[in-house]
Amino acid sequence: MRYLTDKDLELASRFLFLSMAMVVIRQDRNYVQNGAFKIKEPYIKLLEKMETEASIERRKLKMVMRQKNMQIVTLNKNDSFSSFLFLCQGREEKRNYFNPAIRKKVEVIVQELMLKALQPYQQIDAGAKT
Repeated sequence: MRYLTDKDLELASRFLFLSMAMVVIRQDRNYVQNGAFKIKEPYIKLLEKMETEASIERRKLKMVMRQKNMQIVTLNKNDSFSSFLFLCQGREEKRNYFNPAIRKKVEVIVQELMLKALQPYQQIDAGAKT
């Protein structure tokens, strides 16, 4: 049974998966810094910009969630599923996510952040071609 509105669930889910994407970006930055890359700087700058964009969005989401008295609690995780409890203004809803589905949602967010971080460079390239 659904207790949260679609909008509240969308907000909380975005916050949850964005938080996971930030962890992935931080891990990737460490891999690049410690890896055998010949030229690390462009990758590190891209990942830092992605993390900054994610942090800004996450801060805004957190502010809205605080106003709505929303929380997300991790219940349990195993090899196949992860369970989360969404709390909003006295209502609660337990959601189970298939881990590969979580991975796909996080991947989509990482791609969005990458495109957002690369936008200024695409505008420069477009200006140079005309």
